[in-house]
Amino acid sequence: MKLIIEPADGAAPLLSAINRAKASVEIAIFRLDREDVELALKAAAAKGVRVTALIAFANRGGEKRLRQLELRCLDAGIIVARTSGDLVRYHAKYILIDHRVLYVLSFNFTRLDIDHSRGFGVVTSRPTCLQEAAKLFKADCTRTKYTPKVESFVVSPENSRRVLGSFLTRAKKQLLIYDPMISDRGMVKILQERAKAGVEIKIIGRVSGRSSFEVQKLAGTRLHTRTIIRDRRQAFVGSQSLRAPELDSRRELGLVVQDPKAVKQLIDTFESDWTSTSAQRVPVPSEAVAAAVEEPTTASSRETAKAVAVFTKELQPLAATVKKAVRRAVVKAGEDVLHDLDVKDTMKKVVKQAIKEAVKDAVHEAEEALPPRSVE
Repeated sequence: MKLIIEPADGAAPLLSAINRAKASVEIAIFRLDREDVELALKAAAAKGVRVTALIAFANRGGEKRLRQLELRCLDAGIIVARTSGDLVRYHAKYILIDHRVLYVLSFNFTRLDIDHSRGFGVVTSRPTCLQEAAKLFKADCTRTKYTPKVESFVVSPENSRRVLGSFLTRAKKQLLIYDPMISDRGMVKILQERAKAGVEIKIIGRVSGRSSFEVQKLAGTRLHTRTIIRDRRQAFVGSQSLRAPELDSRRELGLVVQDPKAVKQLIDTFESDWTSTSAQRVPVPSEAVAAAVEEPTTASSRETAKAVAVFTKELQPLAATVKKAVRRAVVKAGEDVLHDLDVKDTMKKVVKQAIKEAVKDAVHEAEEALPPRSVE
């Protein structure tokens, strides 16, 4: 078993897996804007690998892009299946290579998730996981019922509430949790009971309502993973938050991990993030932004506040990246480069394009934070 840690590992592990495929690639897609991943899938199909893409029927604001992706895949000889509309969202992200290696991911195939967000992926060759993944993929492609038979293979809505509830309940000493939003009453109650029993609980993310847990926001990096480390011996990594929609009405996928090396990597990453988060504070936004965040009085203004917070957060790493790029250019070419009009013009264009991409990605993030729409 191996662990992918984002943003450090980037897309390389995924591209390598697709490039090594000999017979088949089966991939479940909720969002994809990485050209390198799409090109790798097309190249695999071109060399005779049976590539099947299970593409979500919808994601908030992205249906047009999903349909365009389907057409491009079909043109490249990729088999395309579309998920059913019976669940609010099909949000699971995984790749099955040759029915021999499974990649279960907490992140989407996007620049935002892979390059700018804390995310994890679990790579496993366990036969039981491979069999369950193949069953799940086939069931969702053919829109037939899937019934999980392996407790460590956590699928929403089939078994996630029961498995994750039990996973939390069995904690004896410690729970380290990454979760963008914990709001399910049943799960919060379990956490409260564990805390009363003396279990140390640290959460990077958010918890709705008042709680006695230690909770911090991730500093410097966007949080997208859903991960729970129990008693420093086992961990859950997946796409489902401890929220009712992700437990009960969406297709989500995760794995319970017991591999000592992978668990230690998760612990080390969490503790590093926790320390960094404790040492840093997010800069205070402008007065206009602060006012919008501080006093949300209606449903609309609350959604606006969420969007503002996301934009503010996403632009921070962008600003840092631009500063680093300018510093490197000056060191390499000398201070005179700052007076070169052509260089200035090029830099302005690069920054403008980067801001456009950051805004687009931030819109995706804001859409993800909103409650799911009903499906007709």
